[in-house]
Amino acid sequence: MPLPPEDRHLSPRTGWTRAHWEAVADELLTAVRPYASPGQALIDLPGTGPSWSGRRSDGLEGYARTFLPAALRIAGADGDDPHGLLDAYARGLDAGTRTPTAERGLTDGDPESWPLITDRGQAMVEAASIAFALRLTRPWLWDRLDAPVRDRVGRWLADALHRTPNDNNWWIFPLSVGGFLAEAGIEERAADAAVRRGLERIERFHLGDGWYTDGRPRAFDNYNGWALHLYPVLHAHLAADRPLLAEYGSRLAAHLADQAHLFGGDGAPVHQGRSLTYRFAATAPLWAGALTGHTPLAPGTTRRIASGALRHFVDRGAIDDRGLLTLGWYGPEPRLVQPYSGPASPYWAGSGFLGLLLPPDHPVWTEPEQPAPAEERDTVRTLAKPNWLVQSTAADGLVRLHNHGSDDQPADHVRPDDPHYARLAHSTATGPTHDGPADNHLALLIDGAASERGRIEPVGCGPDWAASLSRPRVGGEELAGVTVTTVTLVHGADEARVHLVTGAAPGTGVRQTGWAVAGRTAGAGPAGPAGAPMPGARASADGGRLVSELTGLHGFTRAALLAVPGGTAFGPEAAVPLLDGVVDGDAAVFACAARLTGTAVLPPLGAALEATGSEADGTRQLRLTWPDGTTHRLGIGPGTVSAAVSGSGTGSAAVSGTGTGTGSAAVSGTGTGSAAGSVGDEG
Repeated sequence: MPLPPEDRHLSPRTGWTRAHWEAVADELLTAVRPYASPGQALIDLPGTGPSWSGRRSDGLEGYARTFLPAALRIAGADGDDPHGLLDAYARGLDAGTRTPTAERGLTDGDPESWPLITDRGQAMVEAASIAFALRLTRPWLWDRLDAPVRDRVGRWLADALHRTPNDNNWWIFPLSVGGFLAEAGIEERAADAAVRRGLERIERFHLGDGWYTDGRPRAFDNYNGWALHLYPVLHAHLAADRPLLAEYGSRLAAHLADQAHLFGGDGAPVHQGRSLTYRFAATAPLWAGALTGHTPLAPGTTRRIASGALRHFVDRGAIDDRGLLTLGWYGPEPRLVQPYSGPASPYWAGSGFLGLLLPPDHPVWTEPEQPAPAEERDTVRTLAKPNWLVQSTAADGLVRLHNHGSDDQPADHVRPDDPHYARLAHSTATGPTHDGPADNHLALLIDGAASERGRIEPVGCGPDWAASLSRPRVGGEELAGVTVTTVTLVHGADEARVHLVTGAAPGTGVRQTGWAVAGRTAGAGPAGPAGAPMPGARASADGGRLVSELTGLHGFTRAALLAVPGGTAFGPEAAVPLLDGVVDGDAAVFACAARLTGTAVLPPLGAALEATGSEADGTRQLRLTWPDGTTHRLGIGPGTVSAAVSGSGTGSAAVSGTGTGTGSAAVSGTGTGSAAGSVGDEG
């Protein structure tokens, strides 16, 4: 797409300015117009197939999810609308509300009317985008509609006030509709009640420190920012409700202090959670903080992170040659598509244009870019509520999220692992495998089947570690009496993963995998005889600019590198290093060092692990020493972990955590197998 010239004086990191945001918004909004229905009520984008809500709902989604960025673009320009977008959306309001239907498919009698808003129906989600768009553009659109059209639109939206949403972030959708209808004088009592009810319901999900779980007990992902924070804060801002904005704005500011660390130096957000096809919607809460004054970030930092994210996806093909956002990460990626996703679902990314509401002379647009946290220095940040450990390195700008607390499991049963939640680690440069070996995973091998992690039970976290307990599952069933207590410790670009496996039968195979790296020509290196110790293996692509390594420290006896069928969202070819070992007692310790890096020259990966004692409760005392002399003292028992670090220049710290595991442990097994894989960071 044609873009304005870069401005490296104002934006030394990205080169992008407000004009670039406007240009991308204009490209996306004009590109969808050929797919609008004659009455403009539905935008049916090309795609592989409808969502589970059906084609009519998908057409409504196309209308609603493009209407919101159009409203942001026009409201931010004080009503200037050179492309005539408001006229098209006004016509759509008229055609879409003539005879709303509960049917999923299009009908000959009325091919454009929208679905009715029903309990837990997708139309409720889209109604929220329409309501916010109408609220933002009220002087130029709503107030100029013919009275009969306003009446029909109001009745259609008002159904959201009386319907039951899914018990998660969906509670903010009736809230959003209620905020607009109350201002418009439509069903004011019910509208106000919907706002109150929505805020009360999501309060159950707020755990503190700016973190919500999305309905399920431990579902942490981007819905924190682009939904659970964004919608209440935007409502409070538009309503000029100072007390409400103070409450929810302070939560947003606390969240942004953490979220700013989840973007890489290349602009990429951490690849974790569901609805990843929304991409740069992850920037919406950053802009909301700047818009409302509730942010810990300097204006230049806000723009640098947000522009970096937008440019990251634009530069890597997220927008196709028709000007359309694809269902995927960079290009199309079917494995990222949830059943609820239709061809227009990616346009939730439109909320990322929220910054256009800030006038051109606002400091967020006029101050020079400042470095993102991942660019400033090597950082380790503990996020206690989700029980995450975030590790970034300035030399390559990579961010790694070590996951000991988010599983997206329902409260009343355990589902198969979702690779976007269940992995031990996620990053800004890698995606999980969907076929073949699971990356960043410790599996027990039972009759040829690899166990899943299942529900993740947080054990605790400290300045440079996080820990959890899991109960491995095979074939949908928990392995009776078996637990795995895992702790990740980080040091510079490196990490150590220590596992205490209890209750598994002697002879049970154990497999640890590392980071799956993707590139155009990734492939496995040489392999030794079956079962024989291996010094290592290597894969390379695009010059080996992204490297994944795995080295056994204790309990592992063999290393290998496996090709990943189908690659990951980052490329069609990928490889993952792995280590194999065997349980030789009722309990066993397995430990390895791992590394994901984009730095060409680093010292050899490794560390020394020693057993220094044991406790009556089954806790084993270990000492992990890194090559530079930094030492971690670790106590690990079934469901319990304590850790302290000391060494030259490191200072010292000690924190402990306790989970719910039971049993006993004894250190057993030795081995130093290693594996390494490297592929290029595409683009």
